[in-house]
Amino acid sequence: MSQLSERPERPVVGVSMPHESANLHVTGAALYTDDLVHRTKDVLHAYPVQVMKAHGRITALHTEPALAVPGVVRVLTGADVPGVNDAGMKHDEPLFPDEVMFHGHAVAWVLAETLEAARLGAAAVEVELEELPSVITLQDAIAADSFHGARPVMVTGDVDAGFGDSAHVFTGEFQFSDQEHFYLETHAALALVDESGQVFVQSSTQHPSETQEIVAHVLGLHSHEVTVQCLRMGGGFGGKEMQPHGFAAVAALGATLTGRPVRLRLNRTQDLTMSGKRHGFQATWRIGFDTEGRIQALDATLTADGGWSLDLSEPVVARALCHIDNTYWIPHARVVGRIARTNKVSNTAFRGFGGPQGMLVIEDILGRCAPLLGLDPMELRERNFYRKGQGQTTPYGQPVTHPERISLLWNQVRDDADIAGRRRDIAAFNAAHPHAKRALAVTGIKFGISFNLTAFNQGGALVLIYKDGSVLINHGGTEMGQGLHTKMLQVAATTLGIPLHKVRLAPTRTDKVPNTSATAASSGADLNGAAVKDACEQLRGRLLQVAGTLLGANASDVRIVDGVARVLGNDAEVAWDDLVRTAYFQRVQLSAAGFYRTEGLHWDVKSFKGSPFKYFSYGVAATEVEVDGFTGAYRIRRVDIVHDVGDSLSPMIDIGQVEGGFVQGAGWLTLEDLRWDTGDGPNRGRLLTQAASTYKLPSFSEMPEEFNVRLMENATEEGAVYGSKAVGEPPLMLAFSVREALRQAAAAFGPAGVSVELASPATPEAVYWAVEAARGSGKRRDDHARDAGDIPTDTSTLSNA
Repeated sequence: MSQLSERPERPVVGVSMPHESANLHVTGAALYTDDLVHRTKDVLHAYPVQVMKAHGRITALHTEPALAVPGVVRVLTGADVPGVNDAGMKHDEPLFPDEVMFHGHAVAWVLAETLEAARLGAAAVEVELEELPSVITLQDAIAADSFHGARPVMVTGDVDAGFGDSAHVFTGEFQFSDQEHFYLETHAALALVDESGQVFVQSSTQHPSETQEIVAHVLGLHSHEVTVQCLRMGGGFGGKEMQPHGFAAVAALGATLTGRPVRLRLNRTQDLTMSGKRHGFQATWRIGFDTEGRIQALDATLTADGGWSLDLSEPVVARALCHIDNTYWIPHARVVGRIARTNKVSNTAFRGFGGPQGMLVIEDILGRCAPLLGLDPMELRERNFYRKGQGQTTPYGQPVTHPERISLLWNQVRDDADIAGRRRDIAAFNAAHPHAKRALAVTGIKFGISFNLTAFNQGGALVLIYKDGSVLINHGGTEMGQGLHTKMLQVAATTLGIPLHKVRLAPTRTDKVPNTSATAASSGADLNGAAVKDACEQLRGRLLQVAGTLLGANASDVRIVDGVARVLGNDAEVAWDDLVRTAYFQRVQLSAAGFYRTEGLHWDVKSFKGSPFKYFSYGVAATEVEVDGFTGAYRIRRVDIVHDVGDSLSPMIDIGQVEGGFVQGAGWLTLEDLRWDTGDGPNRGRLLTQAASTYKLPSFSEMPEEFNVRLMENATEEGAVYGSKAVGEPPLMLAFSVREALRQAAAAFGPAGVSVELASPATPEAVYWAVEAARGSGKRRDDHARDAGDIPTDTSTLSNA
């Protein structure tokens, strides 16, 4: 076993414990960025001047009326920017634009003594606009050839030959929705400038180093003149990876110009209308199967709705292409990616980062094609799994490590959930209930862990031991409720061999650990955990030398366990606190900087080939649903999940992440339906679902009546910190099983073998229309059989070519 994955005697990792801030969360004592306003003197409040048109050129901006509003101190415009007027890394996101690119685009910011004064000041600003044509929908963008960014192409094998060898060829289209992050805490920043001109920004950000970089270039400063701290976030889900930078920059600019602290916090409507979402996609595809139902070839084009600027759309599309195979071997494939430019908010990272979109395409294809092939959907999926010892690689050329885990997890879920017995019960129920149908679907996931951009796969940490034996950890990851800090405390305590209560963790800030990567791509624990472990190993090595001298033994024969250094095979020992104190008086350094870089990664973005991922995470879910045939309303009766997190660092945290990820995925696939005004009236481009009253989020009523989650056993991941695996993003895709169960339940209202198309999100309305289509298919089959003595096996839009 590798040194990185090996666990010592009596480790603190692997022990179930609550989130390190759980008590603070539930008592309301936990501080978030906006709470710090009440601890800061003379704060000014920032409010956006939003233009409620989808597209237009600003011809005049009159700020004088705002300055006449009592309490207004200043109006920030592009003329105030001393550095680069841009909030992004691609230099295509003007912080103060002269062209409005989406409905609600902020063109200026008002600073005032109170938030209400700032709001009134913003309302008083007059903007003259020359309206321009706008592109709102993904379909309109495709028709208008409105695209931006790279167009990657992933090719493997001989696609034409693959289709030539296929006994069955199907074609189809699929468009599926975007998703709002709806984190509990909206975007927030608090900036101040000290007596030396040092800019300090408190920001709700997943990427403090990049926030620092953007703030610095807007202000025309070097990065060492800007410090960014993230105390904690009330959720992020990817929405705070790139999007917070501009808001932090506005606050920092205001603080620099006024000499007073500036607070910026979006209300919920502003957050919904100004920040990016998960990318909605449109897919066109052609797939070939052999006589046994094994995939021979796939030709697909995936088009993402990027919104008005690039943001992270290029890597999102790249990851979508890299995950279109999911758990299935596709010997011949050609997949093209495109980014549509629309006059909507700039879409951004969201849990899974394009992976869910790519995987949904292949799962939708198999769900639609299984009836046409005369196969049970479970059987079709199982026949196409990656297999061990077959020399199979992904379409981009990476060998699939531990592919046997796919089948192992599949069989565990099949046994745990009693799939065979429950399917018999479901068949009996359906036969007895003409107006309600049940179905049970099983789907799996294979998700690559690492950033596609190799340079981001690095982490840093700074660990300090004080003379009294207490330990303080600084690392580059941010805490958004996912339990990263809890895991880092466990890693440090395990590596040093001390009780958990001896270790404390400091807020994430750029002047402690520099040049960090975003807490994203599910890599937070892998990168920062390995860096913390590295720093602690350096410190432990120094202390073992001191202990060896004290105990009259070789350092290699000393172990530190439960806060006591002992010699192997000897009763001699020294307590941790005494050991640290002795080390101090011997002038032994008691601080260490740790670093980790993920090895073995390589990626050629031009050829779209390489091994971009350290490993793959696997999981399988079985979901049973019941659908009402009159309304399309449904309930999730039971969910069974077995998920691979390697050797868990913190089982309670990981199970919570699996449960939460699954529910968020089910929300995306079944409930959350973002709508824009696509008419030609004055509100064209306006987001219509601006609140929880119109944007349906999963709640207790959508939770499974029975929810069984367990972690895969004996799943050590070599080369990862203490044998663990990432957990943040992969579980979201387990929710494919919900959508596939709804498809099968809708199909049960029609004849056997009917192929059902199901919209995404599969709202009750969408399920109702799928039920009606299934019923109509049965009627059409009966009519066709009477007229021609034959029943077709295709649908109107899914053609068997």
